Amino acid sequence: MAIDDEPLALQQIAGYIQQIPFFKLVAQCSNAFDALKVINSEQVDLMFVDINMPDLDGLEFVKSLETKPLVIFTTAYSEFALEGFKVDALDYLLKPFYFSEFSKAAQKAKKQFELIHQKPEVHGKDNDFLFIKSEYKIVRINLNEIRYIEGMKEYVRIHLDGQKPVMTLLSMKSLEEKLPESKFMRVHRSFIVNTDKINTVERFRIVFDEKVFIPVSENYKEKFNAFLKNKFLE
Repeated sequence: MAIDDEPLALQQIAGYIQQIPFFKLVAQCSNAFDALKVINSEQVDLMFVDINMPDLDGLEFVKSLETKPLVIFTTAYSEFALEGFKVDALDYLLKPFYFSEFSKAAQKAKKQFELIHQKPEVHGKDNDFLFIKSEYKIVRINLNEIRYIEGMKEYVRIHLDGQKPVMTLLSMKSLEEKLPESKFMRVHRSFIVNTDKINTVERFRIVFDEKVFIPVSENYKEKFNAFLKNKFLE
């Protein structure tokens, strides 16, 4: 997506995007508020964002996003470069820039995108932890600290004991394949649970606390029932 309040600059960036074979232009917006609407309705992997815009500038716009696409800032003001990198910008294009410079930034974005979409690697003697990419960092996740995993379109949210959830750009299927079946079970299209953390089951809902009820969908009831039966004492 291209975001710039200057019509000619926006037209140039959109044209450059269309010349990159591995890019697809999702939208071009003249302000941050229109861009936010696009992000809430479309999958956006990369944004070219002008910094100096009226009402809401590019830096504040990027800071306001809970889940950020990759970001490359474009601006005529070099003094914004440091601030841009403070919000984990992938690159910084100083106007006026040419296609050769844009192409280099595009290649950098491609490499970063491919790194993010690599399948998680499970390490350790007993496969007791994994490394995932989250918000431009590589984060270690201990499997015994996972309560449940929630699928959210292209992202998953990993809920941990006593910690803030970790977001990562992965599919539920790819993560499920890496988790040990002896401890983790898919109970819904959008949920995988750590069976060691199950304390209460109520009307085919797994109750983690007063606010968290994980539904067991029809497609997974048979498997879940077998798990309960195996552990049930009468």
